[in-house]
Amino acid sequence: MMIKNILILINLIIVSVSVFAQSGNLDEQTINRLKADYSKKAESDKGIRNAVTNNEIKKLALNRDISGKSEHNFKYKVKVSGITNQESSGRCWMFTGLNSLRPEIISNKDLSAFEFSTNYLYFWDLLEKSNLFLEAVMLNSEKEMTDKTLEWLFKNPIGDGGVWNSFANIVSKYGAVPKSVMPETYHSENTSWVNRLLARKLREYGLELYKLKNENKPEKDIANVKFEMMSEMYRMLVLFLGEPPSEFEYRFVDKSGNIGDYKKYTPNSFFKEMFPEFSIDNYVMLMNDPTREYYKVYEIEFDRNVLEGRNWRYLNLPSDEIKVFALESIKNNEAMYASCDVGKQLNKDDGTLDINNYDFESLLGIDFSMDKSERIKTYDSGSSHAMLLMAVDTDEQDKTVKWQFENSWGASYGHNGYLTFTDEWFDEYMFRVVVNKKFIDEKTLKLMSQKPIMLPPWDPMFMQDF
Repeated sequence: MMIKNILILINLIIVSVSVFAQSGNLDEQTINRLKADYSKKAESDKGIRNAVTNNEIKKLALNRDISGKSEHNFKYKVKVSGITNQESSGRCWMFTGLNSLRPEIISNKDLSAFEFSTNYLYFWDLLEKSNLFLEAVMLNSEKEMTDKTLEWLFKNPIGDGGVWNSFANIVSKYGAVPKSVMPETYHSENTSWVNRLLARKLREYGLELYKLKNENKPEKDIANVKFEMMSEMYRMLVLFLGEPPSEFEYRFVDKSGNIGDYKKYTPNSFFKEMFPEFSIDNYVMLMNDPTREYYKVYEIEFDRNVLEGRNWRYLNLPSDEIKVFALESIKNNEAMYASCDVGKQLNKDDGTLDINNYDFESLLGIDFSMDKSERIKTYDSGSSHAMLLMAVDTDEQDKTVKWQFENSWGASYGHNGYLTFTDEWFDEYMFRVVVNKKFIDEKTLKLMSQKPIMLPPWDPMFMQDF
C-alpha cells in the first residue's frame, strides 16, 4: 500500500509538472510546489532575509575586501582643470565633448579655468533635432503609421541624449561660446519639462505633415507649413533657454590676473580661433560591441541631430585594441570622449568602478552569469553615460591597470568629481571611445574606408548617452 501511494504521488508530481510545462500558468498546484521547494531553504535564508528586508542591498553587498582601498594616482594624466555639472539633464555627451576641448584653451590662454556654454549648444541641438524629426516623418510618409521606423520616430521625437557625432555636428555648424555669454537657465539644468512639451508639440506637427504628404498637397505649401512649425519651436526654445547670441565681446584673464582686451566674436569665429585644427574627420569612434563582427564599420540610421550631419558611425574592435589607442592619446596629453554603462558596480562614495565592488552573488546565493554580449542582447547593459577619459595607470611592462574619468556630475560626486575604474571594468562596461586619428595605426585607419553596415536606431546596443 505504501509503495502504491508513493507511486501515485510521483505520478501526480509528473502530471502537475507536465501541465505547468504545457500551459505555463502559475496554477494552485504550481504555487504549492514553489512554496514547498522554498520551505527547504527558509531556515537557512532567515538571516539573509532579515538583513535584506531591513537594509539597502548595495550596502550589504559592498565588498569590504576592496572598499576604501583604492588610490587615485596615475602614471599618465591629461592636464585638466575644473569639474562641470550637468545638473538634472541628459547633456553628458555635450559636456564631455566640450570638456575634451577645454584643456587646449586653458593651456593656450594660460588660464586657471574655463567653461563653455552648454546651454548655447543645447538650444541649437534641440532645434536641429526638431527639424530632423519633421523631415524624417515626411521622408517616411508613404509608410503606414504602424511601420517600425515611424513608430520609433514618434516614440523618440526629441530628447537630451546624444553621442560623439551629435556634439561634432552641432559644434561644427554653430561654433561655441564661453559660459558667461549664454549662462544656464532653470530649464537647461532641469530638462524634463522642456523635453516633454517639445515632444508633445513635435508629435502633433509630425502627424499634421504626415497627413499633408498623404493628401498630396503642393510641396511649397507643405514647406510653408513646416516653416511656421519651426518658428514656433524656436520661440518655445527661447522661452525656456534664452536666445543664442549672434555675436558677443569677450576678454580672457590669465591665471596671473592679467586682463586681455575685449574682442568681438561670432560663435563660429570664436570656436575657429580657439580650435583652428578641429574637424570631425580627425576623429574615429571605436566601439566594443561583442554582439557584432569585429573590424567592421557600422552606422546607425537617423542617429544624428543635424539633418545634413553625420550619423553615429563606428569601427568595432576588441577591447584590448581600443586600450592601446586610448593609452597613446593620454600619453600625448589628449583626453577623449568615452561612454560606458556607468551604473554597473559603481561605488560613488569611493569614486570607483570595479567588477568586484558589490558581491550580490554571495549575499543572495544567486549566480549572475551573463557575459557582455548576453547583457547587451537582453537589454541588461548598454552605454548610458559619457565622460572624459583622461588618465591611465600601467604596470612595469606598461600594461594598463586602471583608468580615470572626469565626470560632469559636480565636484562632490565620486572622488572630487572623478571616477577611477579597473582594466577589467573597462572590458565589461566600456563601450565607446573617440580617438584622434593621429594616435591610431594605419592598418586600423584603413578599416574605416569600408562601406558602413547600416543598422536600425532601435537596436539594443544603441542607447544614447545621458
